[in-house]
Amino acid sequence: MKILYISPENTVGTLSLWKKAHEAQGNQCEFVTLFKARNDFDSGICLNLPLVMAKPWYMTGRHKYYQFYRGQLGDYQEKDGFPPIWNPHSKLERWYFSFRDWLWHFKIEPTIEQYQLLDFDIIHLEWGLEFYRDCSFVKRLVDLNKAITCTYHGQDLRTRGVLRAIDRVSKLNLTSEVDLLEKHPNMKYMFLPFDTNQFSLNVALNDPIRICHCPTNRHYKGSDTIIPICEQLAEEQKIEFILLENKPFDEVQSIKQTCDILIDQVHNRGGWGYGMNSVEALAMGLCCVTELVPEYVEFIPDHPFVNVTGDTLYETLVDLISNNEKIIEYQQKGRSWVQNYHDLYQTADILYGYYNDLGWV
Repeated sequence: MKILYISPENTVGTLSLWKKAHEAQGNQCEFVTLFKARNDFDSGICLNLPLVMAKPWYMTGRHKYYQFYRGQLGDYQEKDGFPPIWNPHSKLERWYFSFRDWLWHFKIEPTIEQYQLLDFDIIHLEWGLEFYRDCSFVKRLVDLNKAITCTYHGQDLRTRGVLRAIDRVSKLNLTSEVDLLEKHPNMKYMFLPFDTNQFSLNVALNDPIRICHCPTNRHYKGSDTIIPICEQLAEEQKIEFILLENKPFDEVQSIKQTCDILIDQVHNRGGWGYGMNSVEALAMGLCCVTELVPEYVEFIPDHPFVNVTGDTLYETLVDLISNNEKIIEYQQKGRSWVQNYHDLYQTADILYGYYNDLGWV
């Protein structure tokens, strides 16, 4: 069986893990990305397309554009709908995507032919996107009776919405974000895959306790609440605070491993609970602090996280650093939990179970 992933980028290295898992099942797997991955993750067959990227100036410009049509929250404004549907906001936006599709086809079509992308059996569309915004590649796949699945990671569904032509033909929709289960009538949950054995357990606590926060987006992570509280604790000489931001991925991982506690997020602005940042920290043996809504706690009741809100974060951290045995207990529970739920081959078994239910294997 031949499996293809199409994604704007290999954001946190997950596509490389899926390739490894599929090949372990005896299948061929390739992935195509639209632009080079941040943090030097493998970009697979990378098209290096223009007019799309994750650069700050690009994201800022997009945000300001959406502020004009969506209001002050701009690119952060969540859409209504079950599921939310993407539509261009203006004739200019419609023209932009039409022009981009035309410009991109000079690179995309030779790539389709060179790598025989129409010959794959199962096609995963990460972020619910294919090469073209007019969905013309998916229409070809449908004509060839190919199996199509979409994976939604958060903002792609919350603030953009599904592309109607893709949503109609996707037989399997996947997410690792619990809140997205309530935004789509046909969504399956799957834990993020991770190579849980790449880190050894961190058992020795620092003195003072080292707390880190690693925001990729301060708004989504609630950093405006987290950073002042941690700085206050550091000024009170209770902790050492490490803000890991705008640094190379390998450097972040190396420093994170020397810490005792990771604070992931508060306020749930970018989804509920946690993401790959916490998965990595749990595998390293860190105690992970994050905000979990009641629905999340009900969904995964044996979670290993220290549950906080913006209002309780200071008191919770003071309690932890005053009771080191609690930190150690959470560290040990977290390491075991992430191995049980996020291990690459454990998640692959769940994926193949979904394949089997659809008669794809």
